[in-house]
Order: sequence, then C-alpha cells, then structure tokens
Amino acid sequence: MELSAPDEGKSFALILGKPGGGKGTISQKILNDFPQFHHVSTGDLLREHVREGTDLGKEAKKYMDEGELVPDDLMVGLVMEEATPKLELGKSLLLDGFPRTVTQAEELEQAVHVDLVINLDVPNETIVERISDRWIHPASGRIYSYSYKPPKEHGKDDVTGEPLVQRDDDKPEKVRARLDLYEESTLPLVEYYENNGTLKSFQGTKSDVIYPEVRRWLENLVPTSQKPVFHSLDILNDSTD
Repeated sequence: MELSAPDEGKSFALILGKPGGGKGTISQKILNDFPQFHHVSTGDLLREHVREGTDLGKEAKKYMDEGELVPDDLMVGLVMEEATPKLELGKSLLLDGFPRTVTQAEELEQAVHVDLVINLDVPNETIVERISDRWIHPASGRIYSYSYKPPKEHGKDDVTGEPLVQRDDDKPEKVRARLDLYEESTLPLVEYYENNGTLKSFQGTKSDVIYPEVRRWLENLVPTSQKPVFHSLDILNDSTD
C-alpha cells in the first residue's frame, strides 16, 4: 500500500529498530535534514519526569521501584503531554522507544494517529559484530572499537595504558539474546503497522547507506511546506543505537 502525505501540515512518525541497529544515528540525520521534526525518546522522557518529580514521574516511579513495567496508559499520557504542545505549534513528532507491543500501539492510536513508521531492518549478525567489537576503559568511560576506533596498543587505553574490558552486555551471546527478545516482541508490531499501511522497512548494514533511502521516502511524504533543509556535511558513526 502506498502512503499519502499527512493532511494537516504535520506528521506523527515512529522509528523502530533493533538495539545497536543505528536508530540513534538515523534519528539524528532525520532531525538535521527535516528540522520540523521534534524527537521524543520515551526512555529519556521517563527518566526526566522521574528526576523532576512530576505527577506522571511519581506515578511511574512506583512501578519502577517495584520492578514492574510502567502501564501502557501512563506511557501514552507521558508521550502525549510532550507531543501535544509541539503538534499544536505545527511541529512534527519523531517518537523513539514506544510503542513496543501491539497493545501499546492500539493504546497510542486512540490518543493520536500515527502517520509514518520507519523500520530499520539490520541483520542480527551485523549488530552482534558491531557491539561485540566494543571495548571500554572503565575508569574514564572511553570506548574503543577495533573496526573503526582501535586503541593505539591492543587491549590498552590510549591515555593510561590500563587494560580495556568488554562489558557483559556487549558479549556476543548477550547481544543475541537481546535481539531475539526484541524480534519476539516487535515482529507483531511491524506487522500491525504494515497492515495499517503506515510502515516502510529499510534494509542494510550501514546507516550511511540506509539513510538516503529514508530521506527520499520522507521527502515524498512530508507536507510541501515542510521540505527538508539539507546540510552539506553530516558525519555520524554507526555505533549509536
């Protein structure tokens, strides 16, 4: 099904992608080229509300302190509190991190219509290789990658010479487990938005290859009054997710 441009001069868009699949990089490129979009990361938003002690933050913290998931209706309320003023100003929204399930998607749709869904389909082994290639210096937080930012001396921090370590979450078996969990919960969500005619999947192994396709697709869908302002230089590595 071919998508048509949103009618009201603004778009409510989602970006879906596996952890470590370049979602952060693609989101930043969209924001650079399409300045009408306001990025909403539900993870960052939730932490901000909890930190500032808002009513929504206090309610969410009760569940978080018990090790429970924040209820869907509370998450939708969080999203809409952030989104509504921006939409009223004519901004478009790029939502990252929610929904994660079909139930959440249905709950969100009751509050706002989702116009566009960008699904980044990066092979699992590409992500495993990318993340498991990452080593850190614990004391400073400096991050190295043997494929694109190697240390001067193998296994040692450039500044202190101390040993580098691999975080437990970056080990191949842990990365594969996260990817399996993501696919189990998100595949039905992808199918839901495909059936709604709002989703476009983009395959590839590098953000610099995937993004031009995303940009061309968005150019055809954003309202004509909101065409992108392109930047002559946009260099971001693929290590963000």
